[in-house]
Amino acid sequence: MRKGFTLIELMIVVAIIGILAAIAIPSFLAMQLRAKRSELPTNLDAIRTAEKAYHAEWDSYTNCDQAPDGDATRQQTNFFSGGDQSFANLGWVADGLVRGRYTVADVDASQSNLTLDAFNAHAYSDIDGDAGQYAHYLANQDRKAAMQTPNNYY
Repeated sequence: MRKGFTLIELMIVVAIIGILAAIAIPSFLAMQLRAKRSELPTNLDAIRTAEKAYHAEWDSYTNCDQAPDGDATRQQTNFFSGGDQSFANLGWVADGLVRGRYTVADVDASQSNLTLDAFNAHAYSDIDGDAGQYAHYLANQDRKAAMQTPNNYY
């Protein structure tokens, strides 16, 4: 009696492993990109909270220039790379390096149908490096961060 596997059995196992790898690897890469992109809504909700606290103290919202400076890239960047301090004046600073770009613009009540001043906070990223398809999140005084682009934009 002979023990062992035939060549056909081994080839079938190798084919099954190849099929599983072909399915799993792209899903794993997309999951990595989504995990890296998760920084954006987290930071944007923190900015929203800081804006609401600022409004409670000063009765107005504040603008915050884009931070960090430059285009959104795959590389993590120091939040204050350009020296802009408007987010520090707001009372919010990102911990460590960031992949996204953040900005806040106040909306004057006289230019909208709102009864109070308002703000729009934006976050952008290009984590997959495809240059041109930026993930975009938006938050304001009434709404937590919500994605404005398709879910497959990173």
